[in-house]
Amino acid sequence: MLRQYELVERVKAYDPDADEALLNRAYVYTVQKHGSQKRASGDPYFSHPVEVAGLMTDLKLDQETIITALLHDTVEDTLATIEDIEALFGPDVARLVDGVTKLSKIEQMPENERAAENLRKFLLAMSEDLRVLLVKLADRLHNMRTLHFIKDPEKRRRIARETMEIYAPLAERVGMYEYMREMQMLAFEQLEPEAYATITGRLEQIRSSEGGQVDAIALKIKQALAEAGLQVEVSGREKHPFSIWKKMAERHVSFEQITDIMAFRVLTQSVEDTYRALGVLHTAWQMVPGRFKDFISTPKSNGYRSLHTTLIHSGSMRVEVQIRTHEMHRTNEFGYAAHWAYKQDDRPDGAVGWLRDLIEIVDASHDAEELLEHTKMAIYQDRIFAFTPKGALFQLPRGATAVDFAFAVHTDLGAQTVGAKINGRHMPLRTPLGNGDVVELIKSPHATPQLSWLGFVVTGKARASIRRAVRQKERAEIAEIGSKLFDEIVERLPAKVGKKARLAAVERLELDDEEDLMVAIGTAKLTDREVMEALVPGSTADLPDEPQQGRAISIKGLTPGMGFTLAQCCHPLPGDRIVGLRRKGQGVEVHAIDCMELASGQDADWVDLSWGEHSRGAVGRLHVTLYNRPGTLAEMAGTFARNNANVMNLELTQRDDPFHTYEVDLEVQDLAHITRIVSSLRASDSVAEAERV
Repeated sequence: MLRQYELVERVKAYDPDADEALLNRAYVYTVQKHGSQKRASGDPYFSHPVEVAGLMTDLKLDQETIITALLHDTVEDTLATIEDIEALFGPDVARLVDGVTKLSKIEQMPENERAAENLRKFLLAMSEDLRVLLVKLADRLHNMRTLHFIKDPEKRRRIARETMEIYAPLAERVGMYEYMREMQMLAFEQLEPEAYATITGRLEQIRSSEGGQVDAIALKIKQALAEAGLQVEVSGREKHPFSIWKKMAERHVSFEQITDIMAFRVLTQSVEDTYRALGVLHTAWQMVPGRFKDFISTPKSNGYRSLHTTLIHSGSMRVEVQIRTHEMHRTNEFGYAAHWAYKQDDRPDGAVGWLRDLIEIVDASHDAEELLEHTKMAIYQDRIFAFTPKGALFQLPRGATAVDFAFAVHTDLGAQTVGAKINGRHMPLRTPLGNGDVVELIKSPHATPQLSWLGFVVTGKARASIRRAVRQKERAEIAEIGSKLFDEIVERLPAKVGKKARLAAVERLELDDEEDLMVAIGTAKLTDREVMEALVPGSTADLPDEPQQGRAISIKGLTPGMGFTLAQCCHPLPGDRIVGLRRKGQGVEVHAIDCMELASGQDADWVDLSWGEHSRGAVGRLHVTLYNRPGTLAEMAGTFARNNANVMNLELTQRDDPFHTYEVDLEVQDLAHITRIVSSLRASDSVAEAERV
């Protein structure tokens, strides 16, 4: 652990004007506040914030960031308050500490909600000051380094999974590749211990058997470039285990089939030298077609710049080579953190394009699950490059379509898009874009996002914007239904109802406005009795009680209270992937995703649906072919009884001796239930065929 004077000396080494007294005060404050608290390792708790501050000094960050790192856990884990921090260290440090501090009540939430609320908080804080994320990433990295001290294996896996899915991608998106790689490696060790042990063991075998081959290849590369008059630094390494495992999974190959296990980095003096070096290497060794990438002319969205190529060395051995300048290398390894060095005046304000997109996603997301889904889409996918007709460059996930491109340019443009030209040709909006495509968008001011777009868009921003527009449209429709129901309710009241009575009812029901009242009526959140009593208190005294109704099935993706029916053509069951068809003036008809009748639903809006939690009880349909002999029908009925399935309808549809085919409607719980029944039927000697319709 860094001692107090060592930390101060580190900061003063790159920032002689730093306030030494303030740094000392912050160090003493965190030691005093954390007091006798211990970490899982047995170390004093204050060793953690001190080490996080040390990581920040490695990046040469300003004193406010160093102090924030020292104090980042005091508000959560001690009696200190944000007001205390502000009084002692100023408003800027207090704002940063507040942005990094985890809310303790989040720990009691379900895992998805907890992760989503953490993410929402960090994204909003990041939008104001990117240093919030830098401290949080260092905090998570140090926690991952000491994760093995936590005894509960499930807790270790949860933290590792959260790191792999959220923090490592965020580190990549701000260009902090050193942090990303180490987080991935440590998380991989917890999540896939057998794979980690196998791959690290194989790498160790290669290292010992090849006797320094990495150094030998690095020397050959350096010699070839020196002969061409280039002054360079060359380093080499084996790729880390997670990178190798990911390639094995993506390519469906074994360890032996991964040919580019070695990677080399060439650092040059200038941009011109990077391209000269590339030419020398491609002349000396054969390059692998399709493996060259120029991130200097088209940098990644996080500012990453480098040339990537793969060479065939010594027969069949493939080696990956990255060529960049020294300046590019520092920015590439530490990304936006490199811009936050104390001596730089051009600090980023956090309003980078991808971050603005994430903030829009936070605003548009409906719940925790949706926020996580959209955010992972935004930060965790390979990228392609596409251009507007005027040459503006946009980076998108691989598989992105013209609609994704439209929303990337501007949310309003995405909403109004009706067509697209890709490389000068009219193409369907669902067409996936390729690298270098030029996309010209055709828009109409009267257009609105289409529900069917959710079937092919891949960016979180597009999906969140479409869902928000759909919800707004549905809200307007439901408010209109609620208004009609309201008129019917008013007719049953003993007195006339005017504007004043409606406003009073809104206030009594604790709603925001009259539209909220109509939506509440349209979604059945309010009963007729409640509305009448709010409009004219005492008017329901002589009315009979309303019957209570319930439903075993709920559908996610619909506005609460919206009517739906389960399609009779495919009989969807809880567990099936489902989609809805909504026609004007009708409720939503729920179909299984592979239902043949969906092809005839071109006149309907498609609704992205899923089953609600604990949905149970629906009718499934089976075709069962029995051998025509005594007792087979009874045997089939016995199978249904043993599996607790109630027969709703039984019809003989085909008589073809020696077989009889029946269509059976069964009341079952879910997909797993009907699957068990089909398996039991197929195992019976009385059954020739059994299929679910």
